[in-house]
Amino acid sequence: MHNWLLPEYIEDVLPAEAARLESYRRQLLDLFRVHGYQYIVPPMMEYVESLLTGTGHDLDIATFKVVDQLTGRLMGLRADTTPQAARIDAHMLNHQGVCRLCYAGTVLRTKPDGLARTREPLQLGAELYGHAGIESDIEVQRLMVKALQLLGMRTLFVDLSHAAIFASLSHMAQLGVQQEQDLQAALQAKDIALVEELVANLPEKSRRHFVALTQLNGGIEVLEQARDLLPASEAMEQALLELETVAKALSSADVTVTIDLSELRGYHYHSGMVFAAYAKGYAGPIALGGRYDEVGAAFGRARPATGFSLDLRGALQALGPAALHKGILAPASTDAELLLLIDTLRSQGQVVVEALPDMPVNYSELACDRTLQKVDGRWQVVAV
Repeated sequence: MHNWLLPEYIEDVLPAEAARLESYRRQLLDLFRVHGYQYIVPPMMEYVESLLTGTGHDLDIATFKVVDQLTGRLMGLRADTTPQAARIDAHMLNHQGVCRLCYAGTVLRTKPDGLARTREPLQLGAELYGHAGIESDIEVQRLMVKALQLLGMRTLFVDLSHAAIFASLSHMAQLGVQQEQDLQAALQAKDIALVEELVANLPEKSRRHFVALTQLNGGIEVLEQARDLLPASEAMEQALLELETVAKALSSADVTVTIDLSELRGYHYHSGMVFAAYAKGYAGPIALGGRYDEVGAAFGRARPATGFSLDLRGALQALGPAALHKGILAPASTDAELLLLIDTLRSQGQVVVEALPDMPVNYSELACDRTLQKVDGRWQVVAV
């Protein structure tokens, strides 16, 4: 193997794409900032006990693990920043009221994931802690919509579900742990035949309820169908009411809201509403999120929490190849007037590359389409 080859699904980001990624990263963080979300930079590596606490099996198998040479303890390279944000809120900041946090950084995963099919996504996200009401779910999802619209996605589809619905049915049917996990996986895979097989030994009502979940997907009218097909309970009605409230709040000319009650992604991690955003030109979800009120308990404070994240590299893949912004090439010179003009242009945001003596000039390699030349005794910008 050539020693310059990278591992599978790990790749360099070259200048044009890196510039575009960084530009959008800054714009998104500025968007989060003006909405009151404070920027944090968690460490890339933590002890696995805190990194994986409360996140379920899926994140465990997605996490690279190494042995700390200083302590001998097992450490993990983060596969998701959300648990770290929950730790910072619960243990480090210790706010008594609402806390809004955002982040932007690389995560590492054992297998390729998401739209970019990479093991090294650039994850951006926003999390809201300390408020259990539906208003914070709406705030976070509206922020997600604004973030995706900033990336140029004008027509969006937001898919909603609720972890409490399956949890209520599981409790009523008194499912065992393994049966519940198998059924959750079958529903998530939309495998109706397997769902019917797994519930074959349950009472008739329970069988009907679980099979109904596979059919309850579509527009907001699905919620009325759910009230007819699913058992009435306080938890069930509360979940359906929350879905209805958020669907009405998000629906607009640019956002189509759909309901899928068999969507159980992150079931053992989420405690309430879960959501995903889609757009034309993308084969899968662009952003994912939901409510996860119980994760902070592992850090000493069970705080209400909701948030979303996206992989910026995946979100930009439909934009086509990136191109560097062209700059201005300045000749190698110590002329005071030229140096002053170079500083002025740079202060205005222009890219000015200074040529080095005795080096060939290649405008394409230097990403320049203009140069500084003396015209009628004054330095001026001239196209090449």
